[in-house]
Amino acid sequence: MHIEPGVVDGAKMILGYGTATAALGVVAKVAVGTIRRDGPISLAVRSLMTTLLVFSFFELLPHHPVGVSEVHFILGSTLFLIFGAAPAAIGLAAGLLIQGLLFAPSDLPQYGINVTTLLAPLFAMSLLAKKIIPAHVAYKDIQYSQALKLSTAYQGGIVLWVAFWAFYGQGFGSENLVRVLSFGTAYMSVVLLEPLLDLAVLAGAKLWHGLKGSMLVEKRLYAALP
Repeated sequence: MHIEPGVVDGAKMILGYGTATAALGVVAKVAVGTIRRDGPISLAVRSLMTTLLVFSFFELLPHHPVGVSEVHFILGSTLFLIFGAAPAAIGLAAGLLIQGLLFAPSDLPQYGINVTTLLAPLFAMSLLAKKIIPAHVAYKDIQYSQALKLSTAYQGGIVLWVAFWAFYGQGFGSENLVRVLSFGTAYMSVVLLEPLLDLAVLAGAKLWHGLKGSMLVEKRLYAALP
């Protein structure tokens, strides 16, 4: 989902700074709510874990340039279900930044664009989760259909944001259209795999009861809403 350097440039980059500021502002708001509910240590520990995981996803898992961006396994819905919205958002933002600083400095000018592309779909997915997962159901007990909807929402959101940045930066010429379509087609294949991984991780959570009530995971993973 990294927008390639040059796709958006010049004065148009200002919009990316604006959307990133708004997205990070939402992260701060959600983080404050998590601190009030779970405490600052729990948020810090889970955010550190998600940051390390996101950095690993970007660097270790397969990723290939396709069209206007790259196809990555980001596993946003998995991070959300296991660690919660705020730690997932912080991990995505921090992991992306660390990757840029250490391995891809050419991506840093596009950080605002790329962090928006990661975070906005996460917030949309968290709203969807409230609608499709009943309050009496813990995350470990969700069905494949629910996991698929969450993954589709997240990955689909990423594709839409990448397409927006590509059209915003390069217009609607035929070559750009082909590049956007090739990326979208390749990236949505991730949707077929991520729900299976979500359920595999959740199945492991069912067996590993020692994490219940732990500050290492989202409380909703094991417990229904009060």
